[in-house]
Amino acid sequence: MTEDEGDEQTDGEGGATYQRVRGELLNRLIDGTYVLDSRLPSQRELSEQFDVSRDTVQKVLRELAGEGWISSRQDNGTRVIKGQSPISSRGGRRVTLGELMDDAFKKPEVTLDVFTLSPESLAFQIRRQDEQIRLGQHPELQRIALRMLLPVADLKNPPYPTAVDDDDKAAVWERHLVTMRSSTTSIKQKLNDLRVAKLVPSVRFEIRYVRFPPLLKLYLVNGSAMLSAPYVPVKRPIYLEAHDKAVHAIDVQGASAPLTYDVKDDDPHSQASEKVDNWREWFESTWEFLTE
Repeated sequence: MTEDEGDEQTDGEGGATYQRVRGELLNRLIDGTYVLDSRLPSQRELSEQFDVSRDTVQKVLRELAGEGWISSRQDNGTRVIKGQSPISSRGGRRVTLGELMDDAFKKPEVTLDVFTLSPESLAFQIRRQDEQIRLGQHPELQRIALRMLLPVADLKNPPYPTAVDDDDKAAVWERHLVTMRSSTTSIKQKLNDLRVAKLVPSVRFEIRYVRFPPLLKLYLVNGSAMLSAPYVPVKRPIYLEAHDKAVHAIDVQGASAPLTYDVKDDDPHSQASEKVDNWREWFESTWEFLTE
């Protein structure tokens, strides 16, 4: 047994090594480290970078290919075929989620209200902000307040992600829960580390759960801006790392889903202002009355 194999077998539920490698590669695709149509490092290079076996790298690449991020050809390596979509707005401004988060964290107080199927993208953004805070790039930041709504773990008959074959439905949902838990733990650890190190004087993180699946991902930023995108169901193969097999499933676009950007203006009755206020009211009411 090699050292890599031993580490992966002791990772426990969900395969933490697999999740770590998948998360980092996905982050690189999202933040533009690997740009559209570029070639990824070889499997040997990736296995050395992450200090894991090539088998783990192969499984992760198979998963990302199934999600439509990359395409592998024997004679042409592995190329990037999908990147992070920019955010659209009525005024024609095109920004990425990372750019908007950078702007939010430059202010003395950051409030984030989030409703999502899985906080994988948010976990990546919090890690980015943690790095910037430690480099002294947000000296004015005094407070972070994050509230997150997630579907309950025992959601009955979730519409997505779900396997086409009934025999695989439980395994596909458990795979989703592993990602959700891993991302949630990452967010909690980063925020707590910032608080304990006194890099941010006030940090508050709360999670509540709802008994219905989100139809959209929603970010409410500093009470005045909103990012949203509907979850569009797609049929694709999903790799089950715990079972070492691929299954046909109904899933949704995740980190690459196009986001719409709305921000309040000086007119409280403008379309953008009313839209942000309506969704803020929805979030507050759901948080108070429909959560566990």
